[in-house]
Amino acid sequence: MVFDHMTRRQTLGTIGSVGVASLAGCLGGNSSGDTDTTTDGGGPESVDIGVLQPVSGDLKYYGEQALWGFYAGLAYKGNTDPIESATTGTHSIDVGSTTYNLHVRDTKFESDTAQSVATQLVQNEDVDVLFGCTSSSSATQVIKTVAKQVSIPVLIGPAASASVTTSTETCLPNVFRASENTAMDARSGGQYVANNTDVNAVYLFGADYSFGHAVVENYRTVLAAEGVEIVGEKFVPQGYAEWKGLLDNAAQAGAGGIVGGFTVSTLPKLFTAYLNGGYDYRVFGGFATQITNQVVGNTLEKSLGSLTESSVKETRLGPFTTRYHWNQYDNEINSSFVETYTNTYGVVPDLFTAGTFTAASAIVQAVEERSGTAPDALVDALSGMTVADTPKGPDGYTFQEYNNQARSEMTVADPVPTRDAVADSWDASVQPSEPVARIDAANVTIPADADAMDCTLR
Repeated sequence: MVFDHMTRRQTLGTIGSVGVASLAGCLGGNSSGDTDTTTDGGGPESVDIGVLQPVSGDLKYYGEQALWGFYAGLAYKGNTDPIESATTGTHSIDVGSTTYNLHVRDTKFESDTAQSVATQLVQNEDVDVLFGCTSSSSATQVIKTVAKQVSIPVLIGPAASASVTTSTETCLPNVFRASENTAMDARSGGQYVANNTDVNAVYLFGADYSFGHAVVENYRTVLAAEGVEIVGEKFVPQGYAEWKGLLDNAAQAGAGGIVGGFTVSTLPKLFTAYLNGGYDYRVFGGFATQITNQVVGNTLEKSLGSLTESSVKETRLGPFTTRYHWNQYDNEINSSFVETYTNTYGVVPDLFTAGTFTAASAIVQAVEERSGTAPDALVDALSGMTVADTPKGPDGYTFQEYNNQARSEMTVADPVPTRDAVADSWDASVQPSEPVARIDAANVTIPADADAMDCTLR
């Protein structure tokens, strides 16, 4: 179906009363109809981006850092200051002669809300691009109900469930993700455990939803391939507290290490039981955001008192993989990013920020490459793109053509007491150390021919 003479707003307005699920699947257009208004430099006068992030509630920091990373990416491309506000509304920033209008909406960490505001942005604001979703369930719902019905590019992030870019239901030609995912966490962590430690038997724990299952499944795949024995698996609800018996089971099964695929709602109880139980196996997993490190640090302080590098090391917690933290990469782009971000927002860049910085950088790169916002042209530009400007260095992320997931290097770091240099901008008593290992980008994502890859775009 082709709409040659109607803008996206007009098309959606015609059939909007029947709901987004009934929209035709080939809608296109841009914020000014079928023809971009261009500047003297040849680029469009404006680009409208619909932004979906949680900016209220208990986990609003997730949405804030996602926004701040995105704003910093646009600012870097435009050699200007980032947008300071993490509030809803329309915020604008100039990149060269093009104005990027960001229509920010609060998803409230709710899937139905994310779908509703995404629909409104496409229908009422006629956006050229959609970006966002911190919750993987929100991302999945937005893709199934909105992204499938439009031709504009949809950049997901920082939602991290591997299934977003592996399942046939959500892996679409116009859906991209620069942000790192749980498979990248697990595959890089699994390679480190197998090749850089003496652990030869592992017990896998995970939260009983998409995040935890993805962590366990990908650790299992990598560890088993590397000859590490999986001596048990257990999924538990978020917030699970009765850990002693489960940790005892891991010890009795002969585990030399355990993996915990959990977030801040579960980790404190797990770590408390582990630290108080006198277990001699290691704990592996991923470094999380500042708010999780606050809880981990508080838990360690209750058990150990004043933290030292030696006392933390003796706990046998880690090392952990990290998608990104401010001190993991030494290059001019990251140095500029860390300085600008810290000066603007009062905190150092956190776990989600490199991926969302890169999403913004990729959008600008696509717009400038194609000198416009025609949906098909932007999708084509993003497909297989190596993103030039990223916090992991020049050309640090590349979108894989078979599923539109960007691959990038991952690092492994130890938990250490927070250094004085960042004490004022990292509100947690533990932080990642300098990298103890780097996992090449080619080895961190699910291969095209893997059993878990149920997506073949090209």
